[in-house]
Amino acid sequence: MRTRALRIGTRGSELALWQARHVEALLRAQPGAPPIELVHIRTSGDTQGEVPLWKVGGRAFFTREIDHALVSDTVDIAVHSLKDLPTTLEAGLTLAAMLPRADPRDALLSRDGAKFAQLPRGARVGTSSLRRRAFLKRLRPDVVLVELRGNVPTRIAKLKQRDYDAIVLASAGLERLGLKSHISEYLNPENFPPAVSQGVIGVCARTADPETLRWLAPLDDRAARLAASAERALLKRIEGGCQVPLGALATIVKERLNLQASVCALDGSRILTARGSGAAPADGPLAAAIADAIQLGECVAVDLLAQGAAAIMAHERDSLAVEAP
Repeated sequence: MRTRALRIGTRGSELALWQARHVEALLRAQPGAPPIELVHIRTSGDTQGEVPLWKVGGRAFFTREIDHALVSDTVDIAVHSLKDLPTTLEAGLTLAAMLPRADPRDALLSRDGAKFAQLPRGARVGTSSLRRRAFLKRLRPDVVLVELRGNVPTRIAKLKQRDYDAIVLASAGLERLGLKSHISEYLNPENFPPAVSQGVIGVCARTADPETLRWLAPLDDRAARLAASAERALLKRIEGGCQVPLGALATIVKERLNLQASVCALDGSRILTARGSGAAPADGPLAAAIADAIQLGECVAVDLLAQGAAAIMAHERDSLAVEAP
């Protein structure tokens, strides 16, 4: 019997707190659930809130400090937007649960409700993501891309202040915060693929903490686990990160896992796309299904690399290294 509270580590933004409280509610709903505490942790991504993410050195901007707290037993559970979590976890940690996926698509928010194709020539579009920058330029070479940082409500406020003609945000975050009414258009994943694991909440714990893992096991969603496993395997194999213009989406249709991924040059001048499909049984051994999903992700990554994805990413990394301070 657990004698102390389960401590959930989370960032302090509105979206991060929504996610942590959602996990808290799911845990409390289980019979005999222990007390639960939320522990707010400030990350490097929070402290460098005005710096473009591609200029911040390293990876795991929004997860590193929380996972360090988990390793050091300061917290028992770490709740993340899975798209922020590196494909290689800190030693001693495991991705214990992936919650059911929300809408993975990106959304356009414009000042006057205009869709992307209707924005005026030279429209100022705000985003902090290199992936979004690349695909925006692919679709509309004329738009002017402007850096956009801050939490979701802050970004919307900047749009309303007419700092931008439009901004691009993840649909999942808008939905979770009750801000769907601001969406002007959902961007089609076929030509605007989302970030790997976008829309999935990931929950980490220590591998040597079986009691906490027992409480988290019922939260794991099979469909989200298979889709995210394929996408994260793709990302790991291609050696990309949140600073690489790569988008991917895995979906399950009639027990088939379909994965599409694209790498795009930052100026939109070149795009590579690969697809693959594999079995995704609705029941049966989960470990075997995860292994198949990982294999699918790796195969699609190999296809992209064979097409020249590594050269595109190396070129973009080199150009960004020149621009970075």
